[in-house]
Amino acid sequence: MTQKFDVVVIGAGPGGYVAAIKAAQLGLSTACIEKYTDKEGKLALGGTCLNVGCIPSKALLDSSWKFHEAQDGLAIHGIQGISRETLRMDVPAMVGRKANIVKGLTSGVATLFKANGVTSIQGHGKLLAGKKVEVTKPDGSVEVIEAENVILAPGSRPIDIPPAPVDQNVIVDSTGALEFQAVPARLGVIGAGVIGLELGSVWSRLGSKVTVLEALDTFLLAADTAVSKEALKTLTKQGLDIKLGARVTGSKVNGEEVVVTYTDKDGEQTITFDKLIVAVGRRPVTNDLLASDSGVEIDERGFIHVDDHCSTAVPGVYAIGDVVRGMMLAHKASEEGIMVVERIKGHKTQMNYDLIPSVIYTHPEIAWVGKNEQQLKNEGVEVNVGTFPFAASGRAMAANDTGGFVKVIADAKTDRVLGVHVIGPSAAELVQQGAIGMEFGTSAEDIGMMVFSHPTLSEALHEAALAVNGGAIHIANKKKR
Repeated sequence: MTQKFDVVVIGAGPGGYVAAIKAAQLGLSTACIEKYTDKEGKLALGGTCLNVGCIPSKALLDSSWKFHEAQDGLAIHGIQGISRETLRMDVPAMVGRKANIVKGLTSGVATLFKANGVTSIQGHGKLLAGKKVEVTKPDGSVEVIEAENVILAPGSRPIDIPPAPVDQNVIVDSTGALEFQAVPARLGVIGAGVIGLELGSVWSRLGSKVTVLEALDTFLLAADTAVSKEALKTLTKQGLDIKLGARVTGSKVNGEEVVVTYTDKDGEQTITFDKLIVAVGRRPVTNDLLASDSGVEIDERGFIHVDDHCSTAVPGVYAIGDVVRGMMLAHKASEEGIMVVERIKGHKTQMNYDLIPSVIYTHPEIAWVGKNEQQLKNEGVEVNVGTFPFAASGRAMAANDTGGFVKVIADAKTDRVLGVHVIGPSAAELVQQGAIGMEFGTSAEDIGMMVFSHPTLSEALHEAALAVNGGAIHIANKKKR
């Protein structure tokens, strides 16, 4: 007998599993199909984010930063007796800790499925015509299930580039870079985006000589110019050799090292690494996802066509997350999943795509929400800008973490906040405060009138908002023209 569900979700990443849980909470019979398995061959829910992306990379970032602080950041606090000569990082133990965190979270999703009544199905899901879903099980058997509604959430995978074919030994992608069992003496990273900078930072802190090869001439093109300049200066000081305008043209593996060829303003160059990470972006996983007569449309890059509410051309079929337009971010996917399910239930839920925060978890953190100054100027919007350096923050000084600043951009006519950009301690948390205010149409004056607890890092947001209109207290205000 064919199984029938109100909602069938293909993919159990941060978009898919959240959508499935929400659907079940709203009383819809729900199934979620996932094929990914862990090293033990067991079904692992959570998608790229929990298994080989957001969570494991943050675990390594945290461990590596603690090692860095033990080497260079504790003496100022009066902590003595730690010798750089004897301090060692047990890399397998660090990677093992990461694996335990991943296992705990993925098993937690399975528990949530059970608690909410979501039917978990292991296998490869493929959408057929008529909102039927074909499931190919691990043993090769095939089952077809029917759905009133189908949510496509298959996620994305790292982009491969011909000049540096990944072998997951010497040349690795972001997944392989999470599994190094020793610190490479010479590490190359292709791509100075979020993934490249985060993974490069991890291994640089542990002793790798890291070179980042970025084809673009501009560093962090999506970030505010002031933030990207500060980030480049800081990360370079930390030891990352970031080469802009360096386009990789080839690579050759010789035993346990790789010789990389690239071109820059000076012509063709070569450089040798012990490991090479390819981090040039991600592409949607839509291969073998749709039958030819499914009715769902895909563009030339593999993205599924959807409207503002993630509906495809087929009524009752939706797509969310990395396979649709917009930024490839776990939190975007999760909120799209909730929006879709609530609309299935008849609600008029919408998403504000203009206020999706972006974060790079280097140290200092880099985060922003809304538009940056160059975007607004290109649009002809007159703005007032306020900045506040963490060097003037009492809480940052107490923590010996004073790099960076908060920048608030407001409309010069209405004072409405149009962007918040932060590089510095707890940047992600501060930007989220800005996003909450911006969602409700806050002005810089509104933020300036709020009471912020002292001493906190969030006072930097308060002062930056005050500075927009020349009212900052703890820094000299710029004179109005």
